[in-house]
Amino acid sequence: MRTILIEPTENPKVMKFVADYNLIPGSLELDRSSDISEIPLAQELFNYPFVERIFITANFVAIAKQDTIEWEHVADSLKNVIEDELLANPRIYLQKKKEMYQIYAEMTPNPNAMKFVSSKMLIDGFVEVKSLEAAEGVPLAQAIFKEFDFAKEIFISDNFVAVTRDDSVEWHQVMMAVRGFIAEYLQNGGEISTIDPQKHENPVEKIINRDYTDDEQKISDILNEYVAPAVENDGGKISLMEYDQESKTAKMLLQGACSGCPSSTATLKNGIENILKQFVPDLVERVEAVNG
Repeated sequence: MRTILIEPTENPKVMKFVADYNLIPGSLELDRSSDISEIPLAQELFNYPFVERIFITANFVAIAKQDTIEWEHVADSLKNVIEDELLANPRIYLQKKKEMYQIYAEMTPNPNAMKFVSSKMLIDGFVEVKSLEAAEGVPLAQAIFKEFDFAKEIFISDNFVAVTRDDSVEWHQVMMAVRGFIAEYLQNGGEISTIDPQKHENPVEKIINRDYTDDEQKISDILNEYVAPAVENDGGKISLMEYDQESKTAKMLLQGACSGCPSSTATLKNGIENILKQFVPDLVERVEAVNG
């Protein structure tokens, strides 16, 4: 609780309420026509109809009252209001609440990759960073690489961060530390990315700088509808990278937790290849992985 001292002034209409610290730089002079939407203290004080003006500077609040009220009847009440409001907003202005991020860890099919899921959206799209040297423009990735030597790759998409480790540690040894670090970084307002994320709809435009052909778009549409949601739920990303019309081979770019996952080849052959054969049998006979 902030302790406030009541001090009379030479003007009988004005009383000073003195704090033990400086309240604001500069000064504020407020009346009932002032914008006090960001000043809870003034809002509370003006709830008293006899308060005419409020002056805040240095370490005190000065209040001017109407003549119809005596200070002895109201000074203590105003003192209590000021103490309560300074406790909630010690610098007078409304304190902006920090955005709360809840982070939980989730295993992926890739034993080397762990998915750290946020309660709030991080970016609209995705970015993939393969090393600290390649992390320029992605401050969150830079921070993780610098904090944890075992971090090999970082994939940020929508509301999660997928971190791929090297063989120097096991996830049960470091999972809590990584989760706590990401949560604290976001909670403190750390920047996630200054570069434009790739969009989920057609990432090949950013990768190989061209549009899909009509056949490629058909294949990509099937991937987006039937495959991508499950893959992204596992902390990864799969995109059509190339298509060979003669051999009817679709080459997939694997990113995030999918990149380097031991089960990714089986997933491609047993899952994705079968789905594409079923929906576009005239276009696809084989599926191959491209190193993401």
